[in-house]
Amino acid sequence: MTMLNLNELSTYRENNRIEAKRALGGLPVSLWETYSAFANTQGGCILLGVEELPDKTLKSIALPNPEQLIADFWATINNHQKVSVNILTEKHVCIEEVDGNRIVVIDIPRANRRDKPVYLKNNPMTGAYRRNGEGDYRCTKEEVRAMMSDQADISQDLRVLEQLSLDSFDYDTIRRYRIRLQSSHPRHVWENLEDVEFLHKLGCVGRGENNDLYPTAAGILMFGQEYEIVKEFSDYFLDYQEHDDETTRWTDRVISSSGEWSGNIFDFYYRVYNRIAQEVKTPFKLEGDSRIDDTSMHEALREALANALIHANYYGRRGIVIHRRPNLLTIANPGGMRISIEDAVLGGLSDPRNPTLIKLFNLIDIGERAGSGLPNIFAVWNSQNWPEPILEEQFEPERTILSLALSPQNGDNMSVNNGDKERASIGTAKKKVVLEYLAEHEVGKTSDISRLLALNASRTRFYLKELVAEGKIVAEGANRNRLYRLKVQDNDTDA
Repeated sequence: MTMLNLNELSTYRENNRIEAKRALGGLPVSLWETYSAFANTQGGCILLGVEELPDKTLKSIALPNPEQLIADFWATINNHQKVSVNILTEKHVCIEEVDGNRIVVIDIPRANRRDKPVYLKNNPMTGAYRRNGEGDYRCTKEEVRAMMSDQADISQDLRVLEQLSLDSFDYDTIRRYRIRLQSSHPRHVWENLEDVEFLHKLGCVGRGENNDLYPTAAGILMFGQEYEIVKEFSDYFLDYQEHDDETTRWTDRVISSSGEWSGNIFDFYYRVYNRIAQEVKTPFKLEGDSRIDDTSMHEALREALANALIHANYYGRRGIVIHRRPNLLTIANPGGMRISIEDAVLGGLSDPRNPTLIKLFNLIDIGERAGSGLPNIFAVWNSQNWPEPILEEQFEPERTILSLALSPQNGDNMSVNNGDKERASIGTAKKKVVLEYLAEHEVGKTSDISRLLALNASRTRFYLKELVAEGKIVAEGANRNRLYRLKVQDNDTDA
């Protein structure tokens, strides 16, 4: 038994990943809903023998028999009639001493996708829960089906779509892809194949039950015509928007349903990347007598865009939505993370939803195979002294959002000799980044905004207080639970 300081759990608490329960009369019934909710989202910690006071602080209380609570807990969690799966080991459950009282600490990790959904009472449709800012909520049928779909080890994007024909492809897109492949890999072994045989080698067509060839999911997404793609993926939608500031709806837009181009993800990638790349300042660099215009920042932007297209759940709602504002780029795709955010940022682990799409992009030298894409993005932003990227996961519906600051971290510790005017200019720029972030995310916590600005929490709160005083944002809640939002909501929608 060790000594535990409840204040040490402040980070978990701020992220809504801690649940305090009195548990004086035995195991609370709500414990199992919280177990399911933590396992199906990002993990968390349940404290038995702890109560939450009106000021949101935690206080331990004396448990009559913590050993019996643990015995009852193991008996229930291993009963498949009550809980679908036990994802814990003995190291996840222990007794700690806090202020002279013994409490039970249950540390619940994020469940492996093969174990999701974690549900109660033999019914995933009514017994699966998740966690959001309000606490535990019962999963919708759509969320349950999405988790079940992610259980499979068979590649989702290799499904043969027998309701479509080979005429569903846009052969101009295929021609452009082949030109890029030839440029990346001259004299490739597939270079002289006919289109259909070439697509078969790529995994873009497969044989149906009658042995005829049909498009695969990966093939139709990469090379299909939009009106054919939506026959399989009814919520398929690609949307790129440019904004001059945080208040304008958009000044330029690329959408898959416009009818002006193919609408597939290959053509979308290049249309969007070419617009984003124009905003990256290219240093003057020579290799021999040739100027090199491609930088690590360009490579990281390609990674960020390709990651969203590769890892999206195209059966999910709201599509891929990208907003570029002067100081902020946000890339959102349907589908949650298949590994934890921490593991994704650390790198080395990879659990792709669409491995065939990864292969298709890799063949033209876009994207990484070994789970190094996100670490590379974070490393490049750090090397440029730009604010750290923010990667977050949302639920109901499932979405993954990457936010990239598009301005350098000028440092908030400039010499007094630089003058009041320059310091005021820096403050204005920082506050503009905050407004753009809130326009995209609706609400924000001090910790997230602090990371975006690359400032400590106290300096971040200084800017937030100024914005509140200026009437541009409002603060809701108190202390660690405080959230900020625009006073007048942005009219942008994710269409």
